Amino acid sequence: MTAVRPEREDHLYGGTPYEPPIDEETVALRIPQSPGSAFGGDSLSASGASTAPPVTGTPAGGRAARRKAAKGRHGRHGGHGDHDSQGGPGGAGGTSGTVARPLSRVEARRQARARKPSAAVVASRAVGEVFITTGVLMLLFVTYQLWWTNVRAHAQADKEASSLQDDWASGRRNPGTFSPGQGFAILHIPKLDVVVPIAEGISNKKVLDKGMVGHYGEDALKTAMPDAKAGNFGLAGHRNTHGEPFRYINRLQPGDAIVVETQDEYYVYKMASMLPVTSPSNVSVLDPVPPGSGFTGPGRYITLTTCTPEFTSKYRLIVWGKMVEERPRSKGKPDALVE
Repeated sequence: MTAVRPEREDHLYGGTPYEPPIDEETVALRIPQSPGSAFGGDSLSASGASTAPPVTGTPAGGRAARRKAAKGRHGRHGGHGDHDSQGGPGGAGGTSGTVARPLSRVEARRQARARKPSAAVVASRAVGEVFITTGVLMLLFVTYQLWWTNVRAHAQADKEASSLQDDWASGRRNPGTFSPGQGFAILHIPKLDVVVPIAEGISNKKVLDKGMVGHYGEDALKTAMPDAKAGNFGLAGHRNTHGEPFRYINRLQPGDAIVVETQDEYYVYKMASMLPVTSPSNVSVLDPVPPGSGFTGPGRYITLTTCTPEFTSKYRLIVWGKMVEERPRSKGKPDALVE
């Protein structure tokens, strides 16, 4: 066979002279590829023999194309490319590094148990919630006792006082014996700005918790009424909560006025003495002539009783007074209420 000269190789390409492909990355010097590799076919040597490409599967297009193909085969870090980016086999474009293998069922259960809070944590949370709930309930109870009971008691006491005044003005009530819980008079303590109805009995539910003052008028604790010619008019009232009409009676001084207003009369007493602390069972303070009061004989007295210290019912505080004036309502208010 006659050898083909190099200068005549242009007929193999349709008469067009061979031009090597443009390198996408650089225009530096390079070794041109053979004409046959540019078309993916066999090339003819100078002797006319057919030769195969030097590397099977080497892509055309220059260094950039070869680098991309290498990345697709071996991964970014030179791996074997047998897993894709999600850890699956045969991924063509895997570019991730080391991929964690899937967890077994045992390992998954262990991780789930590790994430689950322990019994101690659950118990501490439950105890904390109980404490928080208890604290909120206690706060609500304190608010009810110290604020709401006063609001309700003041409203009920004011309503009873207005009802008494209206009945007296219309003549619908007459002095006499009163049933438990029935209002029959109004107590005034000008120094303490106290104006509160007096009802029969010392029941918490019927009298005291409604913001009124109760008269010791039942059974063994029965005391005299203000219009009696001699005796001790005994009254009880809350010092704290439920209107707390006797909260500040410890501030009274000898000579301070205590006035009882009824349908027909004003009875004016002057504070005489005080017993700061005594037992709740000391009922002798209600005697016609109370021991320790300073009174030496029968007279017309008044006794105020309440709890002490404040916000407890452990002991009793006693205030005594002596009547100094009896004034008909027709003559107007006494000086103690006018000043």
